[in-house]
Formats: sequence, structure tokens, C-alpha cells
Amino acid sequence: MRSAIWRLSRALAEPARSLTSLKPIPSVASSHRAGLRFSSTVSAADLTFGQPVHETHPHLLAPGELTPGISAQEYADRRTRLAAKLPDKAIAIVAASDIVFRSGSVFYEFHQDPDFFYLTGFNEPEAVAVIGKDATGTDHTLHLFVREKDASAELWDGARSGTQAARDVFNADEVGDISQLKQTLPDLVGEASHVYTDITQPDTNQSALQRFLYGQSKKTTEFAELVGSSKVVRLRPTMNDLRVVKSTAEIDLMRTAGKASGRAHTDAMRQAWTREKQLDAFLRYRFVANGCDTLAFEPVVAGGKNGLGIHYIRNDDVLQDDEFVLVDGGGKYGGYIADITRTWPVNGNFSDAQSDLYQAVLNVQRSLISMCRGSANTTLDKLHNIAQTQLADQLRQLGFDMSGKNIEQLFPHHLSHYIGMDVHDTTGYSRRAVLAEGHCITIEPGIYVPDDERWPKHFRNMAIRIEDSVAIQEDSPYVLTTEAVKEIVDIEALRA
Repeated sequence: MRSAIWRLSRALAEPARSLTSLKPIPSVASSHRAGLRFSSTVSAADLTFGQPVHETHPHLLAPGELTPGISAQEYADRRTRLAAKLPDKAIAIVAASDIVFRSGSVFYEFHQDPDFFYLTGFNEPEAVAVIGKDATGTDHTLHLFVREKDASAELWDGARSGTQAARDVFNADEVGDISQLKQTLPDLVGEASHVYTDITQPDTNQSALQRFLYGQSKKTTEFAELVGSSKVVRLRPTMNDLRVVKSTAEIDLMRTAGKASGRAHTDAMRQAWTREKQLDAFLRYRFVANGCDTLAFEPVVAGGKNGLGIHYIRNDDVLQDDEFVLVDGGGKYGGYIADITRTWPVNGNFSDAQSDLYQAVLNVQRSLISMCRGSANTTLDKLHNIAQTQLADQLRQLGFDMSGKNIEQLFPHHLSHYIGMDVHDTTGYSRRAVLAEGHCITIEPGIYVPDDERWPKHFRNMAIRIEDSVAIQEDSPYVLTTEAVKEIVDIEALRA
């Protein structure tokens, strides 16, 4: 199976051909974008699509929604806002994610490219969107290239939406079969004043070896050669500006994910666990059973000194009765995530040392959450600096030597990151940006005490992190994950 990006690179290497005018296709589902077609020749409930639509999955999507909680109109408005940021005659090109195979024909769970999903709501691989201003300069045009319906392929891989649904459900102005991309795309690129895309940038999540083996460098070189270096502009900064401020609908989805995820954490605290793997399995099940679609990321379930590894995900050790377990995990709903970390005693009761260190971290976390207001005129970096100061003060009172840069040894990670469609959302967006209403972030102070004689003996090998997902409002924080208890008295009461 050829990827959409592979097809794109091959198409751009072809000589330019004229763009064939695509004929209107009768609508099979009500279009939700103002002014578009509302005729229907076939009931959508009798058809198959590559993802849920209201007519086939009314238990998941309300009328007018393209994905759970997000209307087709909101997707159209996002594209219009993107087009408004582009120069005249410029286009933006965004490709869907590829299917990633773990071995042979066995694939990993599909995760759509977040920029592509944000702009289209289309959740299938092998697709390309081309977006630009319309003729009036006040709206957008959407060219959407997708896999055509194919009974033989769908027998093995499941239903596809096809080009007809791309027009009538996903509201594309022009549609095309992704296999024909090379016949249509060069004209769009040739007529554009600028091409905003990230396809020319190698995937920073891939190693140099992966880029060599899978031809990433060749793809990006072909694209750059066709459009010219002066024509290509990175799309990521523009997309970050759009995505970093969440709409009411997006925040509602994150709150739904936060409720389900928070309840899973609290349910886990109610039970005694002897193995990290068992607790891991329970959380995976409860996130989905409570209403999430899938995991937001691979959970951390770290007993005792394993918690000193910030991203420990082996989750294969024995939980000791007199130690902490640190759990970092969350679910994803409607494309939006929750991020929660809780730390609690394996036996359900805090020792004096555990209580002292835990309360120190909790005091700081509560203080920092109170600052998550638009009116506070703060930034992620400012909050991090405050966290370092406050944690150092708390630790000093517990007998720690906090001279020099010792706080960086005990608190080695940043306090916060942006969240949304990804757990580390809008990668590259500045931590020095002033937080405003609609920004969604984590607040996660932590203390990690190595087995080193520099630190008080009774705290060594303890790792504590307390994390919540928070939406910035003008005058108050909106904590999205309150169902996960964190007060000492509440944690101990769960097994009382």
C-alpha cells in the first residue's frame, strides 16, 4: 500500500497537467456547511463509510456533527481561518498519516495527523487536503484527495468513505481519487504564489536511519525541487496559532476525556495491586469503559524507584507494599486527550515521610493551578520558575539541601505543556507566550529523590508527580480532571 505522502512526492515529480473539472455528485448525507447541497438520492444509513457519521452511528454523533462533539461547520470555520492567514493565491497542503506496520501486514492502531484531522475531520489514511482562499477572499476552497471505494480492498481493510462522501459529508469543493493525485496536483501547485506545508520538513520523530530506510529525505527533496525553495513556507507555526486556542466544543471534549480518565485513576486507587502490569491493564480498560475511545498515550505505572524514570513505561515490576506507585495516564475522546498523574501508597496509607513529601508537591500544584488565569498575565516558563522556587522552599523545610541548582536535580522536567489533540500539543509553540482564555495546559510539579546520601535518607527512592489538565479562563482556572482525587485524606478514605 502506497502512502499519501509517497503519492504526493511522485505527483510533484510529474510534468504539470491541466486540472480536470470534477462533476457534482449527488449528496448521500446532509451537508452541514451553509449553502451546500441538501438533496439526497440514497440514505446514508444504507451506505458504508470509513468512519462514523450521524446516520450510521447516532449513538456517537449528534445531527450536524462530523466527529463527536465537533460540527461540520466548525471544521469549515477552521479552514476559513487558515485561508485568511494565507497570502493571496497561496495554498496549504496537508497529508493524512500513513498506516504504520509492526510486522508484515500487522499494523499499529491508526493515529491521524492532527493538523489534517483538525482541518478536515477525515480519519482515514492515504489522503491529501489542499486549502486556499476562495475567489472572494473571505472563505476557503478545499480540494480533498482520498481513496476511492473499492469492494475488494474494503473486504480486507474495512469500509472507505470514497470521493462521493469527501464531497457530500466532508464538504470538499473539489474531490479526487488519491491514486490520480499526480494528474491534478501539479496545476494547483503551479498556480500558487506560496505553498504552506510541512511535507518538505523531515519528520523529527523519525531517526536518521528511519528517514534513510523509508525515503523521507527523497520525498521532501522532490517536493522542494518542484515548487522551489522560495515558494515553500512552513505550515506548522500557522497551524499552532490556530490550534493552541481551543473552542468551547474542544474544551467540552477534553472535559469528557478528563472525567472518564479521572474516574479510572480514582477507581484504581480503591484497589490493592501487586503488579505494575495488572494496574496498567486495569487503567487501559477503565479509560475506555468509562467512555473514552482509546488511550491518549502509553501509561506510566511505576512502583518505588521506577518512578525516578520520567517516561518509564515497561510496567513489568512488582509493587512493594511500603512504596509509592506513580501513575501517568489518560484517555482520548473525539480526538482530544486528558493527561493525569497521580501518586499514592501501594498499601493505601501514607507513612509520615510519604505524607510530608507528597503534601509538599500538592501544596505547590494547588498554588500553580490558581495562577492559570488569563488575567494573571503569565506564561508556561514563568509558572515553571515559580514551581522551582516553591518546591525548593517546601523541600528546605523538610531538611533538603537546596543550595545551588539542586532543585534541577530533584525536579528535572518542565512544569507544563500544551494539550489538545495530542498530549504534547502544538509542538514548537512558545512557552513564553502569554496564557490566554482557551489555552489548555498541564500543571505537573514533581519531586524525584535518587538513592544518594545528599538527600534525607527517609525520602530516598521516592518519586511523586501530581498532574492535572487545565483550561485557562479569564478569571479562574477550569480543571478538566477533578474526578481523580489527590488529597491525602481522600486517597486514604478510598480503602477505609
